[in-house]
Amino acid sequence: MPEHCAAFSCSNRRTIASRGRGITFHKFPKDKDVRKKWEVALKREGFHASDTSVLCSHHFKEGDFDRTGQTVRLRDGVIPSVFSFPVHLQRGRVTSTSRRAEESLSMASQDSQEMATSSPQPQPNDDHGYALPASPTALKTRLNEALARVERLEREKKNSIAREKRAKTAVKSLLGDLREKDLINEELKREA
Repeated sequence: MPEHCAAFSCSNRRTIASRGRGITFHKFPKDKDVRKKWEVALKREGFHASDTSVLCSHHFKEGDFDRTGQTVRLRDGVIPSVFSFPVHLQRGRVTSTSRRAEESLSMASQDSQEMATSSPQPQPNDDHGYALPASPTALKTRLNEALARVERLEREKKNSIAREKRAKTAVKSLLGDLREKDLINEELKREA
């Protein structure tokens, strides 16, 4: 029986077609605290995840995944955060943590506005995408995105090297077996 994504209005099911589209499914964590955070993030009233409940990869950010092995896994402690809720669910509960985050964001925007009015700085030219952003927050965001991309590319490179090594080992083993069974011709014996 195919498993359905537990997210609100998500119709993804675990099938061969969804796997072909690169959609992965992830069980709810066994850790009770993290599981509760997942359930809260879903904003489904009265929902309690079972041992077979899953969420699809569409509800996680790209940086939430560990793609270093052959199986796509979620990093430890990751909470799903990508949803398309109807209007009545979009605001959600206001917690002390979210209130502090909003306050720090508003203070950062006020600081950047004060900096912009106190000392005029040259604005980046839109013709030059490599120019630095005007605010330190935007610069930090771009830096973090670039570092995450570098990390992802390094993992992909490491995986590619490991796949190539496994393929070479398999070919050598196969050629050895063919040589033992005397099923290999003279031309291939010279190349091997």
